[in-house]
Amino acid sequence: MTLEELPLAGAYRISLSPHTDERGFFARTVCEDTLATRGLVGRFRQSSVSFNLRRGTTRGMHYAIAPHAETKLVRCTMGAIHDVIVDLRRNSPTYLQSIGVELSARNRAALYIPVGFAHGFQTLQDETEVLYMIDRTYVAEAAQGLRWDDPALDIVWPEPVTVISERDLAFPAWADAETVA
Repeated sequence: MTLEELPLAGAYRISLSPHTDERGFFARTVCEDTLATRGLVGRFRQSSVSFNLRRGTTRGMHYAIAPHAETKLVRCTMGAIHDVIVDLRRNSPTYLQSIGVELSARNRAALYIPVGFAHGFQTLQDETEVLYMIDRTYVAEAAQGLRWDDPALDIVWPEPVTVISERDLAFPAWADAETVA
């Protein structure tokens, strides 16, 4: 696996380094030791999956507040997504900046999302599945979110929003939200 540092401090795109032969390939997707060389979390306590029926399904922007703030590793295992993260750490040089990365079953890339970021995605294909690895156990009371269309976050979504939950629609704008760091 290779780590590519993204323009937002502490966020990485992880690509596979496959070993191929006539059968196909084998590749490591997560290595605690490799992540540790960059000072990153490499041990994940929880794994979850999100299955999305329709293209344009938008989820987010989600985060958890301290002391339950989460580091996530996100991979698209079927279909494709436009994955978005926003740096919510007030002391960060990339505070309130966002980036979108395409994750797909075809490119097999993952996104490393450190504590202090909001996360969301939009499906680019029908029947898309997303795998989350999370370093902490989920605590419902710590779960927060921001408006997916908050102008302060300047997120560009590539598709019209076709499906979004009532919960995600009810999230506040950043100016009215709880802080994470």
